Amino acid sequence: MKSTLTCAMLAGSVLFTALVSANENTDDYINTLTELGFPAPKDNQLVHIPPTLQDLEQSDVHPELKRVIRRGYDLFTDTQQLRGENVFNNMNCSSCHLGDGRMPFSAPVWPAAVTLPGYRGKNDHVNNLEERIAGCFTYSMNGKPPEYGSDDMLALAAYHQWLARGVPMYPEKPIYGRGFPAPERPEELSYERGEQLYQEQCAVCHGDNGGGLQVGEKTVFPAPWGDDSNNWGAGLVRLFTAAGFIKNNMPLGQPLSLSDQEAWDVAYFISSQERPQDPRYTGDVAETLEKYGPTFHKHSLYGQKRDSDGKVLGDHSNTGDKDFLKPDTVWPRTFE
Repeated sequence: MKSTLTCAMLAGSVLFTALVSANENTDDYINTLTELGFPAPKDNQLVHIPPTLQDLEQSDVHPELKRVIRRGYDLFTDTQQLRGENVFNNMNCSSCHLGDGRMPFSAPVWPAAVTLPGYRGKNDHVNNLEERIAGCFTYSMNGKPPEYGSDDMLALAAYHQWLARGVPMYPEKPIYGRGFPAPERPEELSYERGEQLYQEQCAVCHGDNGGGLQVGEKTVFPAPWGDDSNNWGAGLVRLFTAAGFIKNNMPLGQPLSLSDQEAWDVAYFISSQERPQDPRYTGDVAETLEKYGPTFHKHSLYGQKRDSDGKVLGDHSNTGDKDFLKPDTVWPRTFE
C-alpha cells in the first residue's frame, strides 16, 4: 500500500512539474495538456499561465507584498493550520484546486480574481473575492471563514490575485481550463459500479470508508465523505461537478484515464454518502430541499433516497466536528 501511495503522489507531482516547466512557452504548456488528452484552446479562449512562487521571488513586487503572497500560498496549500478555528474537516484549499490552485481543468483559482465582484446564484447576490473565499471555508471546509479584512483573508486574496497577474479585469474571452468541466452525463448511473470502481481506483488513497489519509496534522489525501469531508452545501456534492473533477483529475497523476461513464458512476457513489449538514439547513431536510432544490440541490442527491438502502440523504442534524451550523459571517446583501 505504501508504494502505491508513493506512486500516486509522484505521478501527481510529475504532472504538476511538467506544467510548471512549460511555463516559459505557451505552446509548450498547451502541448503538455493536449498530450495528456485535454482539449486544445479554441481561438476565442483566454489562455493564462499563472506565475509561480519562483516568478514572485524574481519579480519587482515589494518585499512586504511578497511576504503576504507567500503567506497566502502557505494557507492555500496547508489550510489545516487553521483547523479548529476556521477549518473543521481535513481539507486544504489545494485538495480540490490542484497544483497549488494553478492547474487548468481543476478549477484554477485565478479566474475569481478577475471576474469578481460578480453575481453568484448560490447566495443570490453580488460577491467579492473575499466573500467567495469565505464560501469555500463555509461549505468545502465545513468551517468558519477568517474575518473579512483579516491578515489571513487578505493573504489568501493576494495569492489569488498574484496568480491572475497580467489578466485584465472582466475578460471578454471565455477562460480556457476554468472549473471542473464535466463530460456528458450517461443515460444511467450505477451505485454498484461506482462502489466497485471506488474500491479499485480510489480507496488506496482515500480509504475504504472515505476517511482520507492524514499523517500527523498534514492531509495527504482528503476525505471524500464523512465528518472529515465537505458538507452538503459544498460545490463538489453536485454530481456534474464531482464527475468533472474526477474525470479531469483522478486518479491523481492519471487525468482522463477513466471513461465518462466511470467518472459519473464514481461521482454518483461518492455523492451518495453522508457528510455534515448543509449550513443552510432549516431544521427539516424536505423543507431545505424545497428551498434550495430549484437551484443548488437540483444537481445533488441531498434529500433523496440512496439506491443501496433507501436512506434519505441529509436527513440529520450532524455538523461534523464543529459545534455550529451556519457561521455568523454568512449573511445576505441587499445593496439598499
